[in-house]
Amino acid sequence: MPTIFGCHDMKDKDHWLASPKREEFFGPLGVTNIRTFVDPENHTRVGVLMDAEAAAEAMAYDGVLPETLVILVEA
Repeated sequence: MPTIFGCHDMKDKDHWLASPKREEFFGPLGVTNIRTFVDPENHTRVGVLMDAEAAAEAMAYDGVLPETLVILVEA
């Protein structure tokens, strides 16, 4: 199962940390063990770490090499 880590800047760290939206969105997709992080030197930079069994199965089926995964955002 791949563990996925996303890092991004945010407007309100406290709101983000308290938000139930991560679990509401990712839970039904089979994502588990969601953990949140805050950059100790820049409190507007946060990260989220999660395990995704369904993603691992899809990646394996499609022949993805999970160690090469890079997440890009459309500009």
